[in-house]
Order: sequence, then C-alpha cells, then structure tokens
Amino acid sequence: MFHVLVVEDNPGEVLLVREAIRRSSIAADVFIAYDGEQALQMLNDSSVKADLILLDLNLPNLDGLQILERYRVREGPPVVVLTCSSYPLDRERAFELGAKDYVVKPLELERFMRVVSQALQRWIG
Repeated sequence: MFHVLVVEDNPGEVLLVREAIRRSSIAADVFIAYDGEQALQMLNDSSVKADLILLDLNLPNLDGLQILERYRVREGPPVVVLTCSSYPLDRERAFELGAKDYVVKPLELERFMRVVSQALQRWIG
C-alpha cells in the first residue's frame, strides 16, 4: 500500500486527485493537507509516511515553493508539483528546490485525471 500526501487547498481538485488515484488501480492511502503549514506539520509528523507528495504551488499560509524550501534539506519521498502555474520561473525554482516533476493542471476533467494517473504510475506504479 502506497501513501500519497496531497497538498491542495481546492476541495474539488482534491476529489479529482482521489478519483484519479482510484482509477489508476494503485492501492494508496491518501492524506490531505489544505494549506502549507498543515503540509509541513504532516511532513514532520512521523506517523504520516508518504511515498509521494503531490504539491500545489498556490496555497494559503505557505505556498508550495516555501514548502519545498523548508522541506528540501530532508531526504524524503519524491515531490510532484501539480499546479495551474505555467510560469517558467516557478518551474525552474521548483526543480532547484528538489521537485522531481512539474505538471501543469489541465482544466478539462478527464485530462486532469489522466495527468494525475500518469504521474502516479511514473513515481510509484
């Protein structure tokens, strides 16, 4: 059983990620952090073991890049940035801070779910 930490403040997109994981046929427990501070608490909590982190950049309290800055010194699971930002500097900075992949969220429902499933297959499938 894999453990996926989804860091996303949009409840609708959390539901889509959960559905994409379900459709991917990967047996996974999903943990949700709805803001940056909660994400860092969960990453530092030894009871939450993640095999993969799906990280949005636009979050309340701490954004995704700030999470990567504070988390990058630790060895841990791969981080896949899953964001609406196609801004090249965000992409560059995320990779500098240790993200393993950077995926721009498509707006179409089926494509969004396919992108999430492909990311899961790539990193834990």
